[in-house]
Amino acid sequence: MLRHAKAAQPAGLADRERPLTDRGERDARRAGDELRTAGLGPDVVLCSPALRTRRTAELAFPGADISYERDIYEAYPDELLELVRRCDPDARTVVLCGHNPGVHELAMGLAGGDYVFRPGAFAVIRVGTPWEELTPGEGRLVTHWDPKER
Repeated sequence: MLRHAKAAQPAGLADRERPLTDRGERDARRAGDELRTAGLGPDVVLCSPALRTRRTAELAFPGADISYERDIYEAYPDELLELVRRCDPDARTVVLCGHNPGVHELAMGLAGGDYVFRPGAFAVIRVGTPWEELTPGEGRLVTHWDPKER
């Protein structure tokens, strides 16, 4: 689970078109570097079509095949879980790049934990069931990364 990095809030701009700040751009790259260092290059990247999430995914996973899913924008955790359940069963590492509160609530529902999910943060959750059978409580939090804590 990856929350989009820090976004600007320019007056008059539609929410879906908010760009990343300079810090957001740096944090998105750092999140990708952290995941690659941990050996977690994505097989699948599911991403909201909002500009800030698209840019976060592009910077974190350069060259990755990113699937832009309109249903991620403003989604509830159960809707996000349904998208993950539809992933290719052969995919080992799936990244969902989206927005709070849905991304954080899904991470908590899958694996629990006690952490905040600020912009640019991610949670790595290990699951032992096939994607299509994934249900809340079946994951184990491997790590959580927050750009403000590093």
